[in-house]
Amino acid sequence: MKAEESQQRLVLELAAVDAELSRLNHRATHLDEQQRLDAAEAEHREAGDGLAVLGIALEDLDGQIAKFEAEIDGVRKREDRDRGLLDGGTVDPKHVGEIQHELETLQRRQESLEDSLLEIMERREKLQNDQAAQQSRVDETQANLTAAVAARDEALVLIDESRQQAVARREKVAASVLPELVELYERQRALGGVGAGRLQGGRCGACRIEIDRGELARISAAREDEVLRCPECAAILVRVRDFKE
Repeated sequence: MKAEESQQRLVLELAAVDAELSRLNHRATHLDEQQRLDAAEAEHREAGDGLAVLGIALEDLDGQIAKFEAEIDGVRKREDRDRGLLDGGTVDPKHVGEIQHELETLQRRQESLEDSLLEIMERREKLQNDQAAQQSRVDETQANLTAAVAARDEALVLIDESRQQAVARREKVAASVLPELVELYERQRALGGVGAGRLQGGRCGACRIEIDRGELARISAAREDEVLRCPECAAILVRVRDFKE
């Protein structure tokens, strides 16, 4: 295949645009902003889990508090009943001692229950303080998460804008290249390689492999309009000295 040097330069420009698009696609899937977002999500999730654990612990203590309060209330009612019997003077004298003994027992029971309730209330107060601190951490991690999402989205918007510009430039360049040359270029890219590269000294700019002297001699002897292929990777090999990628 033959093509003027200007056409081959355009193929190099096309390859440069495709390389830029590959870099943009790679960046879009390997964003530092995405990694920071993942870390922020993990931290926020951990904080939320910690808050949930504290909430469950508080609910358990509330259940214990309600149980002790009910028991204390029951003891007080029995004390009130017994005192009412004693104060009413209707109790047989031989049963007075039994009732008084029961009152002493109920008083000790009430004191024990109240001590246990106080201990649980103190534990609950500490848990409430821990819960408030954990809620602050959840709020902080939520703020960090919101900022990380915004940063990731902004980065993706910038990449998408650059991608759209590159695609437009690619379409413009491709439209200026001979159809058969574009077809050759695209066919090579479809094989998973770089479509075209510049000959840089004795090295192919597509695969970066040194070309042996025999092939270099053949390349040097070819006409300027001859479309050459790299003997190593089969990419279009363009011989221009002043092309800036």
